[in-house]
This record gives sequence, C-alpha cells and structure tokens, in this order.
Amino acid sequence: MKKILIFLAFLLLLIGGALLYLQDHFKVITGNAAKRMCSCVYIADRTAESVAENDNNFSILSYADATVDKSQKIATATVFGMAKQVAVYREGLGCALVSEGYDIDRLQATTASALQASLPMAATSTWPMGNQLIDSLLPAFDKTKLNAAMAAAFEKPANKTRAVVVLKDGQLIGEQYATGFDKDTPILGWSMTKSITSALVGILVKEGKIKINEPVDIPEWKEDERSAITMNNLLQMSSGLKWGEVYTTISDVTKMLGLEGDMYQQAISVPLEVAPDTKFYYSSGTTNIVAGLLKKQFDRVEDYWAFAHMALLDKIGMHSAVMEPDASGTFVGSSYCFATPRDWAKFGQLYLNDGVWQGERILPEGWVDYSRTPANASEKGYGAFFWLNADGQLADVPKDMYACNGFQGQRVFILPSQNLVVVRMGLSDVGAFDFNEFLKEIIEATI
Repeated sequence: MKKILIFLAFLLLLIGGALLYLQDHFKVITGNAAKRMCSCVYIADRTAESVAENDNNFSILSYADATVDKSQKIATATVFGMAKQVAVYREGLGCALVSEGYDIDRLQATTASALQASLPMAATSTWPMGNQLIDSLLPAFDKTKLNAAMAAAFEKPANKTRAVVVLKDGQLIGEQYATGFDKDTPILGWSMTKSITSALVGILVKEGKIKINEPVDIPEWKEDERSAITMNNLLQMSSGLKWGEVYTTISDVTKMLGLEGDMYQQAISVPLEVAPDTKFYYSSGTTNIVAGLLKKQFDRVEDYWAFAHMALLDKIGMHSAVMEPDASGTFVGSSYCFATPRDWAKFGQLYLNDGVWQGERILPEGWVDYSRTPANASEKGYGAFFWLNADGQLADVPKDMYACNGFQGQRVFILPSQNLVVVRMGLSDVGAFDFNEFLKEIIEATI
C-alpha cells in the first residue's frame, strides 16, 4: 500500500510538473497569437477569420484560439481554454501585449493619435509623398514582361504572395496584390523593422547623440564583459550575446514577443557567449536593445514616439507606418512595423538615394555605405541591420543588392546598379519562394 501511495504521489508531481511546463509554453503561444490578431485586425482592418486562417495558422500558433472584442479593441487568445493572453490596441501606437505587471486600463488610455496628423493627404498628393502617379515621369520598361514577372510571384499556392511593388528611377512602375489586399493595406514587415531601427540610429548619429564605435551605456553591463559591446556590434549582429532565434518552437525570440512587456530589459539580461565582433548571430533581442537605447535619448516617451515619425517616416511620406511599442513604451524595433507595400518601397528608395529625400539629407553622409558594408563576422551576408548579396547567394542578382528581410518572406530589395527598389510581401515558408528568379525576371523587364 505504501508503495502505491508513493507511486501515486510521484505521478501527481509528474502531472503537475507537466501542466506547469505546458502552461508556460501555452503562454508563449497565446501571447504571440493575441498580438498578431490584434494588430492585423485593428491596424490592417482585416477580419479575425482571415487572420486566424492565415497569419495564426502557423506552427505552434495554430493551437491557439484567438478572438477580438471590437467594443474594447482587444484580442484574446487561449489554448484549450488555458493560458489566456490579451493584446490591446492604442490609437497611433498599434497593439501591445498586456504582460504580467501591466494594467489593461492604463495601456488603453495610452494613445498617440496625433503622430500622423502632420502628414499630407496621400490620396491627393503626388508620388512619392502621396499616391498620385504622373505617367509622363515614368522611365522606359517592358510592361508586358514586368506584369508577367509580378504575376509569377502569385501563381504557385505555396508562394503565398500578398503584394509586389516595383520602383524604377524613383517612380512606381508596377504593383500587384492578392485578394483581400491593396495599395492601402498595411502589412507587417517583421524584421524589416530592424532596418528602420538602423535608420533611426543613423539620424541620431547625424545629430551627434550616438557614437557607434563606443561602448553602449547600459548600467547593468558595467561590471562584466558585456561592457565592451558597442552600438556597431549590436547593429552588425556580432554582440556575442547568447540568444536563440527560432520561430517554430519555444525560443528566446518567441518568449520575448509572446511574454514580455519590456523587451529591452529581457534582452539586456542575457549573458555573453563569445567576445564581441567574433561571431555573427542573428538576434531580435539585439535589435530591441538598440530600440531601448534610442528611447534613452529622450526625456519623454512621447518625444521618442514622435521622433520616429517626424525625423524619418513623415519625411519620406510613409503615411501608413505604425511603429508598435511594447507595454513599457519601447518600440519593438526587431519586428513590429506595419506599412503599406508602397510605403515600404519609399523606405527602400531613401536608401537608394543615399539617405537624401527630395533634396533633404535624412541620413548622415556615409550611413548607407556603412549599412551595406559586410560585418566582420558575417561572411559578406550582413551589414548593419541589412542583408547583403555580396556573397552572391542570389546568383542572378547583382552583388551590390542589399535588402530589408522579414519573417515569412517580407522583402525590400535595393539594387543600386539597376536603380531599382522591389518590395515583396507574403507568408512563405523558408525556401518556398524563389527570390533569385523573381528578381532576375524583374531586372530583365526593366533594363
């Protein structure tokens, strides 16, 4: 009898431990699912059914049941009725996960509706500040070939392409959209947001507020080896910090995005794995450290939010852009910027113009060249929050091409030798979309 009781006690402990383990994992799943649902419904004005069927029907997120309450502007997700997580929409700021320690009423009361008020009306302004196109300014290109190249991006069901936009000589020469999306639909750029974060660093470098080759000012790092990490190390993904960037399971990145209300604090808490500038490792945590360091440059969080718009997004006519902060108010600079494909193309055009927009220098001289210079540890594949083709990975694409890359195949390709910017948005699995062939055909249509 005693042995049976011991066995039952052990079994109960085992079951209890398993439930706690699953509960922790379910919280990560529901946090990510609630946040995606909230942003896609309230920023992009899509239906909850569409988001559930497409955006949340991915890997472990498919176990979550996410719903919206439009009267409260929230989204809620559970797994088998457990591990409930809530994300809340704030005007001008998008959605934030209501993480432990944060009050939903306080978050709902935090808005920034005036952020985009200074922008001219896109519908009545001419390109590139608005959406009015002037045919007489269009460069020569083969329209039939270009249309065929764009159409090919949508043909295979596995491609899951949502939008293609092509700029030549700064003019919009082609675009195509999947059913349910159009030129006015904001789409999440995922890690293309990292490139915007890099641009914001560049603007503060131009203003003399940041020096990229000096150790960053993080008090928690002062007494250990992390004190040597520079902004340059962070931008080049060579900080040496230990991190796990896997989206198909529970990892550092999915826990950060699905649990944390202050992603900066979570990211700076990780230990050093190797010496800075000795190993390239792609890390969204690294980018959210940069976003937090940007925030430290401002006395008020409202000034920090406004800075992104007034110094960059407003300047180049990114009318639709929404940079989403976490519950602490820090931009999720690794992952959370929504914008229309046309506006993502404008960001690429800024870099193609060497950081100058309609005669005004937005980025400091040399910043674009710095951004596309291979990081020491990256084997020519990465610059400063930009991916490169210097290693010739896309064999039929010029090696001077560099790009903003985001999860599931979000791309802004910048091709200086072709004077091209190409945007592709979608939901592709890794390897499902042939970017080499896609760009090759577009180049051939625009020579």
